[in-house]
Amino acid sequence: MERISVVSSNIKSVGYEKGILEIEFHTGSVYQYDWVSQLEYENLINASSVWGYFARNIKNTYPYIKIS
Repeated sequence: MERISVVSSNIKSVGYEKGILEIEFHTGSVYQYDWVSQLEYENLINASSVWGYFARNIKNTYPYIKIS
């Protein structure tokens, strides 16, 4: 999945495709979150704090898998 770089202390890049949100952390870990809406993705990448938005709205809300 293609990801875009974001300005964040913890998140390096974010991608979105067909309901799957992919997050790459600065640690090198990559997670995929399922059932995420296009609007939620847009809100994340446009948030003044990407990490804050992720922590509040995505992290403990959507099912996920670690892919690397």
